[in-house]
Amino acid sequence: MQALSGIFAVTFPFFALVLCGYLAARSRLLPLDAVPGLNMFVLYFALPCMLYRFGSTTPLMQLFNPVVAVLWLLSGALIVGATAWRARRLGAGWPDAAMGALVAAFPNSGFMGVPLILALLGEGGVGPVMATLLLDLVVTTSLCIGLAHLGPSGSGDHGAAQAVGRALKGMLRNPMPWSILLGAAAGAVGLQLWAPVGKTVQLLADAASPVALFTIGAVLARSQYQVAALGERPSPLRDVGSIAFTKLLVHPALVWGLGMLAVRAGWLAPAMLVPLVLAAALPAASNVSLLAERFGADNGRVARVILWSTAVAFFSFSAVVALLG
Repeated sequence: MQALSGIFAVTFPFFALVLCGYLAARSRLLPLDAVPGLNMFVLYFALPCMLYRFGSTTPLMQLFNPVVAVLWLLSGALIVGATAWRARRLGAGWPDAAMGALVAAFPNSGFMGVPLILALLGEGGVGPVMATLLLDLVVTTSLCIGLAHLGPSGSGDHGAAQAVGRALKGMLRNPMPWSILLGAAAGAVGLQLWAPVGKTVQLLADAASPVALFTIGAVLARSQYQVAALGERPSPLRDVGSIAFTKLLVHPALVWGLGMLAVRAGWLAPAMLVPLVLAAALPAASNVSLLAERFGADNGRVARVILWSTAVAFFSFSAVVALLG
């Protein structure tokens, strides 16, 4: 009980900030029109500075470990394949199947995972989490966007190939992977920023965690409002619950199982496995809702998965932390 109390002492403030953002936007204390600007500040200013700072101090082997890459991509591919197959069996179109698979496999590593796992494990746990973020932004997202363009409406394989190409171009405009890579390059060559610039980066990096968590809640409230305004019929609770269950429990269990095989084979250090499992136990990434809207999937369904996985993760994530000791 004492150990669980200690875990809640670390995790509670993070989820409390998400709740604050949700309530602020839900009550219109924070105007919904202000949410995109808040999101832009986090995505293009604060979070890149935080990722740059950690990238410059993280050993390259933690960021670019081939065993971590194979382990994460294999577990992600299994989650994507199983979730998309189930959705197709239930009659869903390819866009809904693909975005449902993405929301089941893509954790909120950037906005929530890096600061939360840093608080739990220290800087030694940040490197593997940032590695998973790179892989999800470049590979997992591109795979699911390609799947969303299969079928008659997506022009088959040709349409899927074009969609993956557009997804990769979109990744090139995303500042998060570039921030990690630039930080890693700066650390590798021992580059130190000019003191005034370094202080500016530090101030923005320090703002990233609280503002990002607050923004997650505001984005969730805004997504709910947009879905209600469109008059969309709510997705079955069984469907939403199944995807949220996959994200919060099946994904980390799969990463742990594959990771234990790698540890016993001597391919992966046990200390690297813990942050990977915690990253997989995070709630679904909030940006999947934007992708679902862009590619014609049921945005209401995706938004509900994100909302429920974020709410339940306060308990499930803490339970995973307790189980991992």
